[in-house]
Amino acid sequence: MMRVLWLLAFVVGGFFIVRALMEPFVIDFSDPSSYEDDWGGPSLFGVLLVHMGPGVLAAALLVWGVRRAGRKSAGPAENRPAD
Repeated sequence: MMRVLWLLAFVVGGFFIVRALMEPFVIDFSDPSSYEDDWGGPSLFGVLLVHMGPGVLAAALLVWGVRRAGRKSAGPAENRPAD
């Protein structure tokens, strides 16, 4: 069950991350009519927050989850070999 949840998290998170990376290339910063009807519009800050915010949050949560899972699978420090 956890593998299915991890896969789902990577798919949904990946979608938000790719969307956040593509957003600056999709809109024309010098032409407000290219983004004023988008969610978060008419301000540029609102559009970038709504379209890129979930991607930034997803990236942070995925990094946190991977680091947490790595620590959990490594076990206690006394069982790990010294570097």
